[in-house]
Amino acid sequence: MTRYDLVIRGGTVATAADVTTCDIAVCDGRIVALGEDLGPAEEVIDARGMVVTPGGVDAHCHLDQPTSDGSRFADDFASGTISAAFGGTTTVIPFALQMRGQNLRDVVADYHAKAAGKAVIDYGFHLILSDLTRPEIMQELPALIAEGYTSFKVYMTYDDLKLSDRDILDVLDLARREGAMTMIHAENTDCIAWLTERMLREGKTAPLYHALSRPAAVEREATHRACTLAEIVGTTALIVHVSAGEAIEQIRAARARGLRILAETCPQYLFLTIDDLGGPGAQGMKCICSPPPRDKANQELVWRALADNTFDILSSDHAPFSFDDAAGKQRRGPDTPFTHVPNGVPGIETRMPLLFSEGVLKGRIGLSRFVALTSANAARIYGLPRKGSLAVGADADIVIWDPEREVMITNGRLHHRADYTPYEGRMVTGWPAVVLSRGTVVCRDGALLARPGQGRFQARSRPLTPATGGAADGYRGRPRG
Repeated sequence: MTRYDLVIRGGTVATAADVTTCDIAVCDGRIVALGEDLGPAEEVIDARGMVVTPGGVDAHCHLDQPTSDGSRFADDFASGTISAAFGGTTTVIPFALQMRGQNLRDVVADYHAKAAGKAVIDYGFHLILSDLTRPEIMQELPALIAEGYTSFKVYMTYDDLKLSDRDILDVLDLARREGAMTMIHAENTDCIAWLTERMLREGKTAPLYHALSRPAAVEREATHRACTLAEIVGTTALIVHVSAGEAIEQIRAARARGLRILAETCPQYLFLTIDDLGGPGAQGMKCICSPPPRDKANQELVWRALADNTFDILSSDHAPFSFDDAAGKQRRGPDTPFTHVPNGVPGIETRMPLLFSEGVLKGRIGLSRFVALTSANAARIYGLPRKGSLAVGADADIVIWDPEREVMITNGRLHHRADYTPYEGRMVTGWPAVVLSRGTVVCRDGALLARPGQGRFQARSRPLTPATGGAADGYRGRPRG
């Protein structure tokens, strides 16, 4: 009789396709069997009464990323991946940022050096393309794609990152030829600049004006334009961190015309609103991100788009700037104009628990949809065939959830290095009890058991478009609230 390394026994096992009750057997870091009464094993984890899902794939996060304005990200690959793991994420794909004038090979080498010996879970890299003026850039990209860097992000805004529409067309065309994925930050840079200059002339510098300088129309127009550019080239594009119902409608309209447009949103658009930027004193700085959170009615539009398959992925867009740090949000003091506040919020650890609690357990989405949004679709879209699944042959990246555990989110219980969380004081139900990466327990009941450097770089295959149709969800937990 086969003796397994590990058997997880009797849990409610969820994939993006179905939900069942069974055992999961693991050998040499891979899932080797699913069934009833599997064993014997070197280790047995009793998961009866628990929910078992694939480890999360956070396909949009920023770790140890350089900036051009003197600000500094709080998390490196050690603290960032530890925080991710405690929240149920077992693979991250942060960004390797090309600063203007940089060679892409040098960028990739720099990020490998940043991650080496630090990551406790597996990781890959997206490239950020900010400068196509060097002739070798478009020659380097095909070779890098072949080596496993199969996705890149382009920006329509930010002076030090934005590409022209013509440059974006060149990137999309190369992605089409090479089978890569282009991620697009869709906001109209000229509209933002015009509105911002007007507000500054009128002395409107408080955090709230960050949101008012980036109204939904700015995102709607750029989303329409991004879809149009992809249509002209005849390729797939993924619109990242979609915040507004108007942008959602542009994505639906593009798909109705037969375009291959994928979409991502983030927890900040489900749980924060524009009112959070208008908090007392400098507190609103904590919630400055781009696009900004919208109003309460817009939150419901985002929830509906999660449920009806408009969104393919829920990522954190973890951008951990501290609030009080000299290189953080208030680096120019409590009266820092919104134009000088670093953009982004921390959220790599809270991404999955927030959606499990407020999505699955409140009946907004089913458990299979939860798995698709947080794990399976990102693995398929970004070319990680052994991630995001509980199938035989997959990496044993597994989360065992206690669906009854109530947790108040406070920054003191989280593991990132930012000095705040925008979700401070929020109660959630359901929290990871045990998290495994390739069959090894990374954390259990609040204790870190992994060592730095345990995570491995994942060279990715050319992306696959995910199945976004409805799935048999099966488990919705006990409705609450």
